[in-house]
Formats: sequence, C-alpha cells, structure tokens
Amino acid sequence: MLIGEVARRSGVSTRMLRHYDALGLVRPSGRTVGGYREYSAEDIRRIFHVESLRSLGLSLRQIGLALKDPALTPSDLVSDLIRWTEVRLEREQELLRRLRAIDASAPADWPGVLRVVALMQGLDSTSAARRQQAIMAGPEGTQVPADLLADALLGEADPHVAGALRWALARSGDGGLRVLAVGARSSDVDIRRRAVLAIAAMPEAVEGAATLTDALGDPDGVVRRCAALALGRRGVIAAVPTLVGMVVEGESDIEASEVLGTLSRDTGYADRIATALADELAVYTADSAVRIRLAQALVELSGTTGRDALRHLTHDHDPAVALVASTFVGVLDERSHRNPATADHTSPDPTARSG
Repeated sequence: MLIGEVARRSGVSTRMLRHYDALGLVRPSGRTVGGYREYSAEDIRRIFHVESLRSLGLSLRQIGLALKDPALTPSDLVSDLIRWTEVRLEREQELLRRLRAIDASAPADWPGVLRVVALMQGLDSTSAARRQQAIMAGPEGTQVPADLLADALLGEADPHVAGALRWALARSGDGGLRVLAVGARSSDVDIRRRAVLAIAAMPEAVEGAATLTDALGDPDGVVRRCAALALGRRGVIAAVPTLVGMVVEGESDIEASEVLGTLSRDTGYADRIATALADELAVYTADSAVRIRLAQALVELSGTTGRDALRHLTHDHDPAVALVASTFVGVLDERSHRNPATADHTSPDPTARSG
C-alpha cells in the first residue's frame, strides 16, 4: 500500500509518516520500482501501535524505546507517564488559579493585569518579608482578588504574613469566604485554624456564621474557642456552652467572660447564661481556681441570677473565693447605686461584705 493510501485509511498525515520513517519508528518494508514507499500489513499495524502509544502521552523517543527494547515493561513507562501527567496537571491548575484571580480582579487594562500578576509573584516569594510587603502594598487601582488572598492565607505559616492577609481579606468585605469555608473543613488542623481565625476577623455574613457554627464542633480546641468568641460577639447564643467551657478551663477566660457579659444584655439570654455558669459551680466544688474564674464571669452578666450566684459564693468554704465574690458583689452594688436602672431589686446580703 502506498503512502497516500496509508494516510487516507489511517488518518496519519503523509508528513507524519515520513517523519516516522526518518526516526526509524515505522519504515516501509518495500519500495516500488519508482522508489515510492510501500507499506505492508505489518507496517500498518506498527503505525497503529505508534499512534496508540502517542495517545497515552508518550513521546516519539519513548515510543521508539518501547518498540525496540523488549526488556522495557509497560509498567515502567506508564508509571513515568503518571508522574509527568500529575506534574503537568499541577502546573495547569496553578495557571487556572492565576487566570481566575486576574479575571476576578476585573482589570480595565493590561497594566492592571500586570499589577495582579506582581501580587501573585509576591505571594509566591520564599521571603516572608516580601510576601507581607506585596499584601500591604496591593495592586493599586485594581480590585484585590479575595479568593487569591484566602488561598494564600490557608497555606501561610508565618504569623505576620497571615495577619496581613487577614487584614486584606477583612477589607475585601465577604470576599474569599467560599475558599475559607472549604479550608475550615480541611483535615489539616493548621489550615482549619487559619480559616476560622480569618472568618472571625471578617464582616458578618450568613456563610461565615454558618461556618463558625459548624466549627463549634471541631475536635481542635483552638478552632472551637476562636469560633465561639466570634459567634458570641455576633450575638449567637449557640456559642455559650463553649464560652462557659473556656471560663472553666482557663483558656482565654477573660475574653470569654466579656463576651458572655455582652450576650447577657439580651434579657432573653441573661438567666440562661447565668444558670450555665452557676451549674459549673456545683461541679467544681473542690477547685477554687475554677470557682474564682466563674465568679469573674458572673460579675460581667446582666440580670439577677448571676448576682444571686455571686452572693452565694460569698459564703464559700475557701476564703479566697469568698473574698473575690464579696468584692464583686460590692462592685455590683456600687454600680447599682450609681445607676438604679441596673439594680436587681434585691436587698444586699448584710454578710456579703464581711468576707
């Protein structure tokens, strides 16, 4: 069969068939009297072998080795192909990420594109100082792609650079929340911590609140505590059990107490919060340090239930706890005296100040 007929039937161009011949991949078995290439049935089968291997991504050189060296097993080449393909896909994904970031920045001109590219290059730097500088400078005159910042934050180990990224994200409104929400579900605890901390620093949004609420059940205490503080500041009552647990455990207990106090200003929440703290007093009767921390939380609350629990503590078997409680009751009484609107309308315990 002549080369033109082979090309027509196989779909391989005559130019490529000549190239195969020059490389020694598929050399026609014969020649016509006029010197034209003449392919046998075996030659055509070899052409299809070459094309099949090319479809797997093998180079012509690799195909030549595979067809020439019987000791070269398919698994060797296929394993190499898998590795090369994975590397290529990673590069393609990175290119796609960059293109999407540029598209999200909605640049009006090519200088705008170059400014976003400069930001991406800065974020990819091995120097933490350069990464931080790129974030703080930002692409002037161009919208900062929030998803790009969020993605960089999830992988940022340097605390100063991470802080700059959180600052930049907070300025972008609720941009980047989709990426951060995915990070909050990561199997890597460090990524979850970065994600929740960033969401906590961002403006309130439904998606952000939902992610923080889910984080209250995280197995990592840092994630739970960060989510609880953020939700409590946003008035979400679901954070109360975690916040009370923080007071008991002595983990950011001052912050937790302040947030519980803020939540208790809602009259519908005040008694519920005070009861949760008072219940812990009954559990930790032998741990004076815990009872003192609970007293410190109770003094932050609005309503009468917390004050009643404090007055009860003025008779605590530990003199240190009783003294702290008495001091706090005095503070509350003085506060009520100055502002009658906050009074609990109960008579002060005459023994409260005696300690």
